[in-house]
Amino acid sequence: MLQPICLDTYDFPTMRREGTIYVDKTSPLHTLIRRPGARLFFVSRPRRFGKSLMISTLDAIFRGRRELFEGLAIAKEGYGFEPYPVLRFSFGTMDVLTVETFEKEFKARVADSLREEGIAYDPAQAPGTNFGRAIDALYERGGGRGVVVLIDEYDAPVSRALADLGKAETIREILSAFYGQLKEKVGKIRFMMMTGVTKFTQLSVFSALNNLVDLTLSAETATMLGYTEEDLTRYFEGHMRAHAEVMGVTYEAYREEFERWYDGYRFSPDEEKRVYNPYAVARVLGEKRKWFTGTWTQTGQPSALRNFFRNHQIPELDYECLTGQDETLFDTYDLRDLSPVTLLYQGGYLTIKDYDPDLAYTLGVPNEEVRQSLNAFIARQVARQEDDANFPNRVRILLNSGDFAAAFEAIAAIYAHLPYGAKEGRVPEASYQRSLFILLTGAGLRVVAEDTQSAGRADIVARSTNRVYVFELKVGGTAREAIAQIRARGYAEPYRAGAEAVFLFGLAFDHATHRLADTAAEPL
Repeated sequence: MLQPICLDTYDFPTMRREGTIYVDKTSPLHTLIRRPGARLFFVSRPRRFGKSLMISTLDAIFRGRRELFEGLAIAKEGYGFEPYPVLRFSFGTMDVLTVETFEKEFKARVADSLREEGIAYDPAQAPGTNFGRAIDALYERGGGRGVVVLIDEYDAPVSRALADLGKAETIREILSAFYGQLKEKVGKIRFMMMTGVTKFTQLSVFSALNNLVDLTLSAETATMLGYTEEDLTRYFEGHMRAHAEVMGVTYEAYREEFERWYDGYRFSPDEEKRVYNPYAVARVLGEKRKWFTGTWTQTGQPSALRNFFRNHQIPELDYECLTGQDETLFDTYDLRDLSPVTLLYQGGYLTIKDYDPDLAYTLGVPNEEVRQSLNAFIARQVARQEDDANFPNRVRILLNSGDFAAAFEAIAAIYAHLPYGAKEGRVPEASYQRSLFILLTGAGLRVVAEDTQSAGRADIVARSTNRVYVFELKVGGTAREAIAQIRARGYAEPYRAGAEAVFLFGLAFDHATHRLADTAAEPL
């Protein structure tokens, strides 16, 4: 019988009591705990990437709950499990409708955390003052052994308020006063771990704590959050083999496709090993559907990203390969001058693809799940269909049902507002191709741009389960000329022998208006 996979909690004690799979990350945690000369740590990762489970695990370690770690690395490495007083805070999912509602809930959460350690909250004093007083009291109660502070999703209230920058800045100031206590009480802290999605460097915790160790790009923690290929084989191989049977494919083919869909995150310039999104792994293997689909991306977009693009256009860039990116983009300095690339990276839609000290970072989309979600988001933005969540999917359905006339109408929407990232009158020909790539990928098709054939390169080839669509784009020509080129140069010939039905599409654009002016479709 397969060991169960936990789908509904990130609580370490619950997972251990119920016997669900726990991918053992206690060895790198043990390394951090005993690291000489360092006690204060911060790590940023995309949402649902194991940060809360890490905080829960650290909580159990420092409370001395030895029984929960039987058989795990940290117990084998001889950790003593001496109990410490622990202050644990989580600031995710807070109400930020108004500053007043935030303040009310913030005080309540701080009060609850203090109460769990037997510290009364004084409503006449600010949350930060209560926090500092609690550290003093617990330090004295513990005989001077130090207090452990665990802060999960420190940045969530600011991120969720970014649609209103004035409100976001006010919330940031409230949080800064709270985090400022860490500087005042640093001598009484045994260990601190703070997690978040976005690194807001203007929060006092970063400016005040010059000895804060930022682990975000560290090789030491590159695989601490997320699952490696070795983790999958060690903990999930039985589930993957069972899922391959459900899907009716060989195990080797299954692993290859599983990697394409959910692997690909690299978090350090100094460590090339990549990791899988742990939430995606749990959902896919826990549910074992007959096809791969979105998991992490279906839980919603990060607050910072969603709120930012309510008021900004997404720039026209090749998000598959963003070269020459400086390391400063990993931090957010000014709420009024946010970088879209920074938010996409911090939100998990981009990852490190390569690093060269002379050429800086190359970023790109990590995997197919994210590729489809990001391109669907961009397509809605470009076509000004932000409120129509089904817009890209509708294109796929129309194509697969053979309603090409309606599909062309939907495709035309993506070009109605070109150029979407510039003000110049002339649009580079690559923009037409890139826009179609974005739309079709966001629609859930498997898309190749510039598909190389013996006599040339097809502009776009898109595949569904049982159909292949070969697109040729012309600027200033006709749709029939485009299809004639597909046939003359044999762009579709590699697909003739397959089981899929093959269709040829010609799209022609007007130089002056940038609009889709002529279309044609025919079967191979």
